Amino acid sequence: MSVKLILASASPRRLDLLRQAGVEPEIKVAEVAELTNELPPAELVQANARRKAEAVAALQPQSTSAAGAAAADGAEVCIVAADTVVALQQGDCWQIFGKPADAAEACRMLQALSGRAHSVFTGVAVWRRGRLQSGVAESRVRFRKLESAEIIAYVAGGEPLDKAGAYAIQGGARCFVQELVGDEDNIIGLPLRLLAEMLPAGALPGCSTK
Repeated sequence: MSVKLILASASPRRLDLLRQAGVEPEIKVAEVAELTNELPPAELVQANARRKAEAVAALQPQSTSAAGAAAADGAEVCIVAADTVVALQQGDCWQIFGKPADAAEACRMLQALSGRAHSVFTGVAVWRRGRLQSGVAESRVRFRKLESAEIIAYVAGGEPLDKAGAYAIQGGARCFVQELVGDEDNIIGLPLRLLAEMLPAGALPGCSTK
C-alpha cells in the first residue's frame, strides 16, 4: 500500500526536509494549546507533537480517521507532527527556549547560549491506523563566544524570529557553532531517521534509518 503523508506543521524547514527525503506531503495545521515549560524538554516536545497530530487527526473525514485509515485513492494516511525546543541545562534544571517573541528576546537567548553547550530536542508524533506513537531526538550544540555586535546584527536580519532558540543552524548561525553532536536535521526541526523508523517501510525513499 502506498503512503500519504500529512504534515501537521506550517514550518517551511520541515517541508523542505521531507521534500529532500523524497516526499511531497499535504499540509494541514490545527490550532492547539502548546505546553511551554511544564515538563522536562524531552517529554515536553513529545507532548506538543502528540497534541498537534491528534488535532489534525480529528479534522480527518470519518473514513480516514478510523483504525484502517486510508485516503480516497487507497493510500495509507500517516499524520506527522513535530515540536522543537532549545534547552540549556543549569544544574538539575532546564532553561527552555522556544521561538522568541521579539528581537529583544532573541538577543537575550543568543547571549545565554554564547560560549556554552546546549541541547536541541525534537519530538515527533505519527498518527497511523488510528494509533499515535511518538519519539524524541536530541542533538548537542556548542556555540563559540559571541560578540554583542554580531548578535545584534544577526537578529536585525530577521532570521532568528521564528526559530527555536533564536537561530538557524542551516543559515547565518552556522558560523556560531563550535561543536555539534547528533543529526543536523533534528536541529532544523525534523529528525528524518527517527521519523523513518516510525513510518511504513519506504515512506521516506530518500532517507536511511542506518
